[in-house]
Amino acid sequence: MKKRLFTPGPTPVPETVMLRMAEPIIHHRNPEFAEVMKRVNRNLKYVFQTEQPVLTLTCSGTGGVESTFVSLFSPGDAIISVNGGKFGERWVKMPQAFGLNVVEVKVPWGTALQPGQLLDVLKKNPGVKAVYLVHSETSTGTATDVKEMAKLIHANSNALVCVDGITAVGAHEMRFDAWGIDVCVTGSQKGLMIPPGLAFVALSPRAIDMMQISRLPRFYFDLRKALKSYEKDDTPWTPAISLIVGVDAALEMIRAEGIENVWKRHERLARALRAGVTAVGLKLFSNSPSFAVTPVWLPEGVEWKAFNKTLKLDNGITIAGGQDEYAGKIFRVSHLGYYDDLDMVTVMAALERTLATQNHRFAPGSGVTAVQSVLLGRG
Repeated sequence: MKKRLFTPGPTPVPETVMLRMAEPIIHHRNPEFAEVMKRVNRNLKYVFQTEQPVLTLTCSGTGGVESTFVSLFSPGDAIISVNGGKFGERWVKMPQAFGLNVVEVKVPWGTALQPGQLLDVLKKNPGVKAVYLVHSETSTGTATDVKEMAKLIHANSNALVCVDGITAVGAHEMRFDAWGIDVCVTGSQKGLMIPPGLAFVALSPRAIDMMQISRLPRFYFDLRKALKSYEKDDTPWTPAISLIVGVDAALEMIRAEGIENVWKRHERLARALRAGVTAVGLKLFSNSPSFAVTPVWLPEGVEWKAFNKTLKLDNGITIAGGQDEYAGKIFRVSHLGYYDDLDMVTVMAALERTLATQNHRFAPGSGVTAVQSVLLGRG
């Protein structure tokens, strides 16, 4: 049975990328590696749509976000952090651990931050140094309009606009420079189509200026060191060489497709899958759905463990479950990264086959038909 991965991280890795990573390893302090880094740096700018530096760190996306907290701020600095899910919650707890004064904006899981909510908090907290937003909340499949939020933040404060783009970059439109974003972080195992182990951090001139006066202790995650090495197409510490060779290949694939076409593909796949699950009588979880992952309520009477076991063992499909209070209540299907139209047809067919074994009543083929209608431009 062919195994297929539909989780929002790790995501599938293209065969050509895996072959590149399987080549003999090279040394990271020689001209051959510098040439790879030069291409990676150039193509990361293209993906983020920026002329500013995008730093490559050997760590997870969480490490990338930690690097921004310890490199940009000083003890006692006040920041606003929006918590609408498991990862927004992390960006509240992490800066608190480093002695920052965090103003938490909590929104219900499955709902997006509204401008009025943010404006109210900004007015009540003048002088905050930054606002942290999650562009695509992985745990809830919910997207935030960071373009509009950035505009609002700049109009009402001097705060840095800091974006968790971990499951958004490569799936959602991101125009770092044009939108006035100051910090954006993503991870390798999401839209960039390589295994876990790298984080990427884009920095505006305002953010770089903040780095120079930050007084929080840091060493490995010191972005000043990373920036100095970046200017020489190098890294301050031993990098994950094979992963960087892999992302070099993956970024070339993205560039060949065109970033706008990549964004459109993700939107099309997301709309198709949402149409399919709705057609078989399932309900969507989020009121502001992400193009990276679709969360769906399990139908009444269907038990998650049995559903997941059948989907995986009888159909070869791996998806993600819900988290925290939604564990056992929702499931999440990814369309982030290396997916095409027929992947959505396949996963919808597998969902139908599995639902049929769980006594969920629907017209067989209705989900696949709805997916096809969207993909063929008829829905």
